[in-house]
Amino acid sequence: MSENALRDKLQELKGIAAESNVDISREIAELERKLGAPQPPVNEAWRRVELARHPDRPTTLQYAQKIFDDFVELHGDRTFGDDPAMVGGIGLLNGVPITFFGHQKGQNMKDNLKRNFGMAHPEGYRKALRLAHQAAKFNRPILTFIDTPGAYPGVSGEDRGISQAIALNMKEFSILPVPIIATILGEGGSGGAIGIGVADIVLMMENAYYSVITPEGCASILLRDSSKAREAAALLKLTPSDLLRFRVVDRIVQEPQGGAHMSPDQAAAALKADLLISLHVLSRRSVESLLAQRHQKFLSLGVFQEEEAHRKSLLQRLRDFF
Repeated sequence: MSENALRDKLQELKGIAAESNVDISREIAELERKLGAPQPPVNEAWRRVELARHPDRPTTLQYAQKIFDDFVELHGDRTFGDDPAMVGGIGLLNGVPITFFGHQKGQNMKDNLKRNFGMAHPEGYRKALRLAHQAAKFNRPILTFIDTPGAYPGVSGEDRGISQAIALNMKEFSILPVPIIATILGEGGSGGAIGIGVADIVLMMENAYYSVITPEGCASILLRDSSKAREAAALLKLTPSDLLRFRVVDRIVQEPQGGAHMSPDQAAAALKADLLISLHVLSRRSVESLLAQRHQKFLSLGVFQEEEAHRKSLLQRLRDFF
């Protein structure tokens, strides 16, 4: 929301307070102080974060409607229930049967509450795994769509085993004998993203981000100041160009000027073209080659260094200790 829009809302709030005879002068004064305070310049990383979170940005189901010839949505994890924050089913992409699933955000406040703002519970990840196993059984390629600030961090998620669900997906996806293509549509937050992000090819929309933590979380924990989210975004190296350079993603999907929400049809057409190219490339690989290259892709991420002193066997370390 722009500064002018915020000022209009503030004036509206003052009017409501006056009509209802409610004293919120302290809160209004604090908002006015914040509006008057100078804001740090918007950097490229933060601009991407804002566009990734745009309320009108196309969702997984909107892309499905525009990309697939036809699709049917499937529900439930066959264990606990159905999670509206994770959607999926079977579709046709240029006549080719595929399985798809992804995070689903709402298009208004009521829908966002229903979808839990795209933050899936364990049953959402178990639904994704059920559909992935079904795809492997019928030899269908898998398309996953990532758009979440993270898995749901509440008590219900912990009670039902969110960590175990994500870890199991990572393990099982790494050995599925069918092509997997993941696309980061908007937000790619931490384990919530990687729970359906183990793939042979990882695409990323031009105005998306992918990070181990949100900028706000990083600012609060590492910078000790939640107001420094913009600076944290730059430090996290979460933009598509950063991640392409680090080989975390394989290709950037171009968006219309101003973001995917400016022309969802154009954004969907660009994504469909990249998905078809990726499927063509992967369809030429044998299962053995597919799995070997998938494993190598993720094992090669990052750098691991071990000092000479730590290369000794456990037995040798114990001998040295005693």
